[in-house]
Amino acid sequence: KPGDVVHTMSGKTVEILKSGDLVFANLEAPLIDDCPVTIEGMSFCGNPKFIEGLKFANIGIVNIANNHFENYGVEGTKSTINLLGENNILVAGNEKKVVKQIRNKKFGFLGFNFISGGAIAQEEEIRSSILDFKSKVDFLIVTYHWGEEYTSLPNESQKKLAYQTIDLGADLVVGNHSHWIGTMEIYKEKPIVYSHGNFIFDQMWSLETRQGIIGKYIFDNVGVKEIFFYPVIIEVYSQPRFADINESRKILDKMKENSLLLK
Repeated sequence: KPGDVVHTMSGKTVEILKSGDLVFANLEAPLIDDCPVTIEGMSFCGNPKFIEGLKFANIGIVNIANNHFENYGVEGTKSTINLLGENNILVAGNEKKVVKQIRNKKFGFLGFNFISGGAIAQEEEIRSSILDFKSKVDFLIVTYHWGEEYTSLPNESQKKLAYQTIDLGADLVVGNHSHWIGTMEIYKEKPIVYSHGNFIFDQMWSLETRQGIIGKYIFDNVGVKEIFFYPVIIEVYSQPRFADINESRKILDKMKENSLLLK
């Protein structure tokens, strides 16, 4: 949503983003000319100038399979995809697949949406995409826009889908949409992170919607070797900063507590 993206990322969180070989983010709004400023409704957009913030923050791939990227129709979708391409940012989701080589390994990215407002993924589409794509890459990351807003725990259909996704060959499953930090678990030695919470968003009305995590996923020759979570707090509408020690402890303890409920 509208906000000072360049200042947000450069002043508060950009160092950790720039430290990664690749940064993958969920882009939940088209970037269009004359994006109207509004304080009501659920149609999201941003200024095309926000692309400079994405570039400065080292974001190399964005997922567009969500319930708001298509809020401004075919033209808004096409112009945003073109803008991303012109700035060397790759696009995953809505039938778009990404292969990115990092050092000597090929990483594949797929994105699927289950929330009304965007194209709804079908089970057979997911299955065939994963089975076809897995053979073309060394590691496969699948992101889902799923679940229920303002909840910490995944529902049974999310858990079933996450397990099936790993059974089909995914090495990492990550999700979003709840606007709260979710849970994580390890299934067959593969991580599932159900929601990272908000990062750049203007939902200032509650503590939970002002929190999020940046996930750092480190791969070795086999798969995900280590995971680090960096909690953030959103201030002044859409401006995340790193949580301090006490805030981080509370956020991560709560994430751990909720994750243990999945056992």
